[in-house]
Formats: sequence, structure tokens, C-alpha cells
Amino acid sequence: MRIALHTCCGPCLIEPLEALQPEAAEVVAVFANPNIQSIEEYLRRREALLGYVGGLGVEVVELADPALAEQWAQQAGVWGVNRERRCRICYRIRLTSVAKWAAEKGLDAFATTLSVSPYQDYPVICDEGWRAAKAAGVAFLDRDFRDRYAEVTRRSRDLGMYRQKYCGCSFSEVEAEQQRRKSAARRKRRGTA
Repeated sequence: MRIALHTCCGPCLIEPLEALQPEAAEVVAVFANPNIQSIEEYLRRREALLGYVGGLGVEVVELADPALAEQWAQQAGVWGVNRERRCRICYRIRLTSVAKWAAEKGLDAFATTLSVSPYQDYPVICDEGWRAAKAAGVAFLDRDFRDRYAEVTRRSRDLGMYRQKYCGCSFSEVEAEQQRRKSAARRKRRGTA
């Protein structure tokens, strides 16, 4: 089986790649992330990914279509304050682009590294993955890699990989910063800061 693995970043690739390789003749990492803002952040994530796979013999394909970025901005941007809707649209755009690419290149299936993060909505990822698979005519491997998150974190830190502090879009950056401030305030109140 040949698998296109939607890859959001280098750290999140580590464990899903290792989990899928034994059952695949080939795994292609597909960097399709029109949601990532700013361009500097996008480039840091791409470089971390390329640096990790450099010696592994894994092909990386970048789907950097300006039309997808515009589609994301128009559709998800409308729902910026509504995280549930915004994230669903984001998953839809990214997974649809990877499913179409996999079908065009004759791959058998696709999966996503998004399902390694406990901060992502796994049931919605699956909904959108199956929707994209049906439309493109390829299989979706709805693998739940969340039990590997602690290992992803440990290994990526040990490797000195760039680890982002937010999901990707400017809305998530603001939300993550607000959450960090709340956590810091709680620690300060408890005297553990």
C-alpha cells in the first residue's frame, strides 16, 4: 500500500510515520497547510519537517497552492471566533487537497498527523477525512495517534526540533497566548511560578 501522510509539522510526523511504515510500501509526507500564518512560521515548520526526514529516505511533497490559502482565509476566517467551525473548515481544506493529490498520483490511501495531537478534534478529523476520501476515491486511514503524543513531545525535544506554540492560524496563535497567560496566572496564584 502507498500512503500519503498529511503532515502538519516535523514533530507530529515522528510517531505516525513509524506507525504507518510497517504496513506501507511507501509513505509520502505531504505538507499541505494553507492555514499556517505567518510566512515565517510556515517556513520554520517546513524546515523542521525537511530537517527531520532528510536522512530517512522519505519523500516530502509540498502543496503550497495560493488558491488553498485564499480558500482557507475566506472560509475559515469568517468563523475565526468560532473554533469548532473554523477547525472543521481547516481540516476539510487540508485533507481534501491531500486526498485529491493521492488519487492523482495513484496512491492507495491517506492519513494525517493531525490525529497525534490531543488538542485537535479527532472525531471531526475523521469526518472530514472520510468525506475527502469518498470524493477523491482513495481510502482514508483514520488512525488515532494521540496515545503517542507524549513520545512525540519527548523525541522532538531530544532532537532539538522546532516546536510551534500554536496550531497554525492567527486565531489559534491568539488563543494559545491567552491560554498561556491564564496558566501563568494560575501558577502565580498558587505560588508555583
